Amino acid sequence: MFNRISQVVRGAALADFVGAFGMALVYMARPKATVLYPYERGPQSPRFRGEHALRRYPSGEERCIACKLCEAICPAQAITIEAEPREDGSRRTTRYDIDMVKCIYCGLCQEACPVDAIVEGPNIEYAVETREELYYDKERLLDNGDRWEREIAKNLELDAPYR
Repeated sequence: MFNRISQVVRGAALADFVGAFGMALVYMARPKATVLYPYERGPQSPRFRGEHALRRYPSGEERCIACKLCEAICPAQAITIEAEPREDGSRRTTRYDIDMVKCIYCGLCQEACPVDAIVEGPNIEYAVETREELYYDKERLLDNGDRWEREIAKNLELDAPYR
């Protein structure tokens, strides 16, 4: 009886081995699932939250109306805004700083902005060597917006039905 049981166990083990070996051959024949990162990139969602940017209107005027909603809603208190009224009665920012060391990339600033002035853009690669480089001022944020405007506008358009 013991001999018969050991034969059944050996047969089951052999069947498991053959099944596993067959599965390995199937996976070896498939295309690779990995991506060679610096040279290839995977798909990126239009809702991806990367490096912050301040946008401008097509006329070149900055969009921010200094309502300070983004500063108020930021849970990490990473945004600092100073504003002053203009001659025409509108308000514009004189200082717009984001401390990227504190930022948690929650996207609440982008959601709170009534004019889509502050956005988290598609840029994923912004490594720096010092902490000081992670303190973004208004000029740097506007430069980011100018650099990524086409992709930001496309992503906002794709995301519009869900907002």
